[in-house]
Amino acid sequence: MKFSTLRTYIRFRGWGKYLITILIFLIVFLFIGNQSLVQCSKRKTEIRHYEKQTRKYKKEIKGLEQTLQEMNEKEALEKYAREHYYMHNNNEDIYIVEEK
Repeated sequence: MKFSTLRTYIRFRGWGKYLITILIFLIVFLFIGNQSLVQCSKRKTEIRHYEKQTRKYKKEIKGLEQTLQEMNEKEALEKYAREHYYMHNNNEDIYIVEEK
């Protein structure tokens, strides 16, 4: 079907202006502006990413709170200092063995 035939068919039926209006509306709705479907999908992706980060940080905070509660005891604090910072008493020697 040729374009000129299609144009006369649309004009002859009288719904050509409605078709053009609907096409313009769909283009604007799908691609143009801040409320377009493309922008909405990008925002949803960002929201999922930030929710994932939030869950990760909440889990990390719970672990740190548990460690903090354990650090209130003197023996646990001393054990943590010895393991992580290699602290020792004056009359002790430390030997560090690293695995390869």
